[in-house]
Amino acid sequence: MDLPVNLPEKFYLLAYDPQRERLTKHSTLNLLLQAAALTELLRRGLLREEGRTAVPRARDTAASAGLDPYSARLLNQVREKRPHSWSWWIGHARTGGRDQPTRWVRDGLAAAGWVDVHRRRVAGVVPVTGVVPRDPKVREALAASVTAALKSPLSRVDPADAALTALVAAGALRSVLSSELQGRYKSRIEKLAPAAGPVPRALGTALIGHKVGAVLEGAGAAAG
Repeated sequence: MDLPVNLPEKFYLLAYDPQRERLTKHSTLNLLLQAAALTELLRRGLLREEGRTAVPRARDTAASAGLDPYSARLLNQVREKRPHSWSWWIGHARTGGRDQPTRWVRDGLAAAGWVDVHRRRVAGVVPVTGVVPRDPKVREALAASVTAALKSPLSRVDPADAALTALVAAGALRSVLSSELQGRYKSRIEKLAPAAGPVPRALGTALIGHKVGAVLEGAGAAAG
């Protein structure tokens, strides 16, 4: 079966919960996709770590071939700015407007025929966008690759699947990996994490910062 190649595309499809027939992790999905894009760039050798910062390597046409639209855009942004930490890049993912990762990845998947996008207006006023995987078996296969990464002999796990599983765990994507399973396979997940480099740990830091920011914003609104 043909599957999406890039980690942001895979992660987006896994964020769709077939039981509830909708995307999950709405409040943090942009950060999670940002982490997936950074990992994709790192895996391809388009980024490297230098002093805990993300640094672009020399332009490599071969390594960039087939890169999803959002990862390509992010790579250009990293090249244009001074070096920042991985957690800085994750925490600075756009969370609104047309430039947010969720829109870029969704539209790329739609253009490639992986998902269908439905737009409607609630009460004729509020715009709502729904996303449905075109072939449910694609998501099933991606979820199965995560399960296999947890249970197969470590030597047989594809590095891309190892990186995806590490991101799923770091992002607490419960539509794929329940808290019970994550606890059971904690040791294996730690062994898979190096495939994603420093990104899973940085994602954890960024998610904590995001949560604290949301709490402070809520407290400020309540005080006002």
